[in-house]
Amino acid sequence: MLVLVAPGQGAQTPGFLTPWLELPGAADRIAAWSEAIGLDLVHYGTKADADEIRDTAVAQPLLVAAGLLSAAALGEVAPGAVAGHSVGEFTAAAFAGVLDDTAALRLVRTRGLAMAEAAAVTATGMSALLGGDPEVTVPHLEKLGLTAANVNGAGQIVAAGTLEQLAALEADKPEGVRRVVALKVAGAFHTHHMAPAVAKLEEAAAALSPADPAVAYVSNKDGRTVATGAEVLARLVGQVANPVRWDLCMETFQELGATALIEVCPGGTLTGIAKRALPGVATVALKTPDDLDAARTLIAQHAAV
Repeated sequence: MLVLVAPGQGAQTPGFLTPWLELPGAADRIAAWSEAIGLDLVHYGTKADADEIRDTAVAQPLLVAAGLLSAAALGEVAPGAVAGHSVGEFTAAAFAGVLDDTAALRLVRTRGLAMAEAAAVTATGMSALLGGDPEVTVPHLEKLGLTAANVNGAGQIVAAGTLEQLAALEADKPEGVRRVVALKVAGAFHTHHMAPAVAKLEEAAAALSPADPAVAYVSNKDGRTVATGAEVLARLVGQVANPVRWDLCMETFQELGATALIEVCPGGTLTGIAKRALPGVATVALKTPDDLDAARTLIAQHAAV
């Protein structure tokens, strides 16, 4: 059983979209999406520097567009389940047929702008903690006023809060944590700091007519599969200010019988976690078009007919 997953914010790097635009039809598709959302995705994916693509309002639609573009390059895919990490849930919603590509990009553009506005209120950020026991780490973060915004599994938790709180974490790591790594994001996502963005996203989502998922859609909220398009959309809205439970998503992949996992562009983060948390599950990360053949081989071996 094949799982198709999409990465979240922080996975972007300068110029990562460049080789994908050389594929047939890719430049036209990106140009159409750019016009639809009022953002030059070609510029940001090929020429912009790291600071420009760290901007939440840019990074989020750029990541979703890249994920959709790389998945389209795979051709027909029949995954048993789909999921996305944080903003990657919008990519996954398009994979599942809940939203069409343009609707997903328009909604995520609204999300990015609203979250950037919320992030501007207070200087906040996120840091990944490598190692440690969640039962020890989470109470330690709470003591410092931080939120365990992403519980990713395989010994990785991402803390979010003010820059002062994150600095205190650097000086006072939880027992067992080897490193604290600042992420390339511009706010404390999936925390109460993002509450102002929820209302704006809710308003935009009200104008949409989502379809029910055509394949199992695994939600960040609790790792459960979601049966209706309306519930997927409601969770996409609410998840902005609530923690990502990627550990529970991976537990569901196991329960569903996953044997392979493909992470769309810019892949690497989620496959890295899967290699540690899902032993025996074959993985491919779509970093460049050179990875497409390996992914197609995996699809032929593990996807449903």
